[in-house]
Amino acid sequence: MPASTLASATAPAVFAQGWAMGAGLILAIGAQNALVLRQGLKREHVGAVVAVCTLSDWLLIALGVFGLGALIQGQPLLLEIFRFGGAAFLLGYAVLAARRAWRPTTGLEGAGTASSLGATLSAAFAFTYLNPHVYLDTVVLLGGLGARQPAELRAAFALGAGVASAMWFGLLGFGAAAAAPRLRSAHTWRVIDALVALLMTALGLQLLLQPL
Repeated sequence: MPASTLASATAPAVFAQGWAMGAGLILAIGAQNALVLRQGLKREHVGAVVAVCTLSDWLLIALGVFGLGALIQGQPLLLEIFRFGGAAFLLGYAVLAARRAWRPTTGLEGAGTASSLGATLSAAFAFTYLNPHVYLDTVVLLGGLGARQPAELRAAFALGAGVASAMWFGLLGFGAAAAAPRLRSAHTWRVIDALVALLMTALGLQLLLQPL
């Protein structure tokens, strides 16, 4: 059987494998997911944030599948820069979330004042490109798995992982927006911010204590 026919016959299976691996990695609530969830609950620039996170995932997955993952794994200094820079960013955001949780507010004010589109997109880019966990999940782990596929099937793997990413961010952002009217109390927002602060602290400390 010609190689092209074999690739065509197995491409759906490789697509499904990429989707399953992408879904398994992205479902873990990390810093990027927390931002999408928060913007969804605020019903503020949801589409823009979902688009930035999804398109960034597609870019990083493609780079990883087609070779960047192996390059990053071979650069210890670059990994250390990601590690300490990402830890500082996450711990700083944890402090901000803890301050919001501590300060008494009313209603949706608990979510903080409205942010401009530019500020919101800057946060989305920061949570994506300054967060080492994003690179580990998309470029190194997914990219490493995809790079092991035959050359003609790597695109199918990357496409499957990309579809999983788009489905998750869309569900998280727009699903949270739909639920937002039920979450208007200040107490609810203080709990959300407290949980975000704990999550960011745990991720930041993990980066400091465990080398990449």
